[in-house]
Amino acid sequence: MKFGCHISIRGGYLNAAKHAVAIKAAAYQFFPKNPRSLTIKKFDKENAALCKEFSRKNGLVSVAHTPYPTSLTPLADKKELTIKSLVNDLEIADACGASGVVAHFGSHISADDPLAGYQLMIEMLNSVLVNWEGDCKILLENNAGKPGSIGTTLEELVQVRNLCDYPDKVGFCLDTCHAFASGLWRGDNTEELLAKGNETGYFKELVAIHFNNSKYPAESGKDRHANIFKNGHITERQFAALIGLDALKNVPFILETPSDEGVTHKEEVRLLNEKWG
Repeated sequence: MKFGCHISIRGGYLNAAKHAVAIKAAAYQFFPKNPRSLTIKKFDKENAALCKEFSRKNGLVSVAHTPYPTSLTPLADKKELTIKSLVNDLEIADACGASGVVAHFGSHISADDPLAGYQLMIEMLNSVLVNWEGDCKILLENNAGKPGSIGTTLEELVQVRNLCDYPDKVGFCLDTCHAFASGLWRGDNTEELLAKGNETGYFKELVAIHFNNSKYPAESGKDRHANIFKNGHITERQFAALIGLDALKNVPFILETPSDEGVTHKEEVRLLNEKWG
């Protein structure tokens, strides 16, 4: 199993990779640029290349995450900027050797047309990927929300990928807290999740897992991450069942848990490696 966590690039891309190795993480996630802005970044390509080579030598895998303002269903005046920002994210992540850039599934944009949000997502993906030739993929992340909300089912994620003009350039990232909050995975239906993941082909395209506990019960619709072994509603037994799935044995589990609530990411990675690594 490859366990890791989100790591800051404050000291550069190479330093982030070195920090991951220092805390004995086998995987990590990073923001390719300022997480609060869609501004295009002119990045240090030499530092990114060193990061890629260091990761290769150390068997380290990584994914990037789009900045917070990124939306695959943006307002009209943000559409072109969002497309350029996503391409920029792909360029940076690819240069660093990351396997994908995580982007949250979109949202409803019309009360009259329930398909409008999905259609805009597909249009956005096509615009971003039409000229993209790198190895890095866009990874669609399942949403947290009340059961039935947009982006909470495997069928939706798979269908958007299938209808995109460039499905080979699109993969998935499963967030365990989001899945728990939406009722996709309630902790006690792991076999059902496995069957649906295999039936839809979702697991074949799953590149990363955001490994998070939940501060609220299943189907609460609330996206509040908790530490794996502390203050969460998902039990160790339920996590163990998920981790034990053969379909996930080569997928990195990356923490996005609180690091200021009594356990650091370094300590949490150590505990994960001891228990399930």
